[in-house]
Amino acid sequence: MVTFEKSPLFALKHLLSISFLFGFATAFGQITYESVYVDYDSVWQFKNLRIYPIRPRANPGRANQSPGVLSLSQAIQQGVATVTERGTASTENVHWLRINNHSDKSLFVSSGEVISGGRQDRMVARDTILSPSIKDQYVPVMCVEEGRWSEKEKKFAYGNFANPYLRKVLDESKNQVLIWKEIGNQLGQLDNRKNKTLAYLSHTMDKKMMMIGDEYLNYFKEKFKGDSSILGFVSVSGNRVIGCDIFAWTDLFYNQLEPLLRGYIDGAIYFGAPVSLPNEPVKEYMDKILTDEKSQEDFVGKNGKLFKQDGKVIHINTF
Repeated sequence: MVTFEKSPLFALKHLLSISFLFGFATAFGQITYESVYVDYDSVWQFKNLRIYPIRPRANPGRANQSPGVLSLSQAIQQGVATVTERGTASTENVHWLRINNHSDKSLFVSSGEVISGGRQDRMVARDTILSPSIKDQYVPVMCVEEGRWSEKEKKFAYGNFANPYLRKVLDESKNQVLIWKEIGNQLGQLDNRKNKTLAYLSHTMDKKMMMIGDEYLNYFKEKFKGDSSILGFVSVSGNRVIGCDIFAWTDLFYNQLEPLLRGYIDGAIYFGAPVSLPNEPVKEYMDKILTDEKSQEDFVGKNGKLFKQDGKVIHINTF
């Protein structure tokens, strides 16, 4: 495990990271039509999934500057974050995980991210920014593997974002029983109840479906390739908007792009349908989010979440 001494240099890097993070958010402004727009002329569609990119309206170069934030998937991949159980008693510790941020950057952990292993698989329950620190830090989580609580802790691994249907239940309820019920319903629709632990991630192990998912992913990754001016997207499957994710910075968005796409692709493949929704209902949906801060607060409060730090919106997620 990497450790840091409590040095003045580390403290200075920590301070600069946090200062730049929120100073940049102030410079960029809030996430409304004044600062971003939905690019209806660059719609990308593959089978059951259509994506509308969301771009900064002005100063895209400045928006691309790194605020010094790592995503959870990056940090785990680079070995600068470790995830462990808080303890051994399920009744006391099942809804918390310990994350040690060994980097000199802030770590953004998003609601809906799945972490597999430990004593059972979990899903992050709330957006959180973890500062660079030698101290233990904790994030709230929900179980997504009913029926398993191992005495021996497995190594945690990153499991991408959950699909938008499960993320919606998480956001609306924060209720463990309802989350298990949604997972059971999803696995039941997929005829996957043979998995005795009802693990959410069990359906992602099907090789045929993995190949189909990779087709979706490769298509959309190619569209995003070479385009560094996107802050988020709104997604459609069948005749409805299935979700929207927008971030304060392009860096933070691209750091999470593949895991985020995996979640939306999962939803489109298993529970979506060929796209039949015209652009106008999508525009009406986005108007409720982006017209002004008041309408944003009202709509997102009922249909998703706003994550703010120092009064500045860092992440918008709706369903």
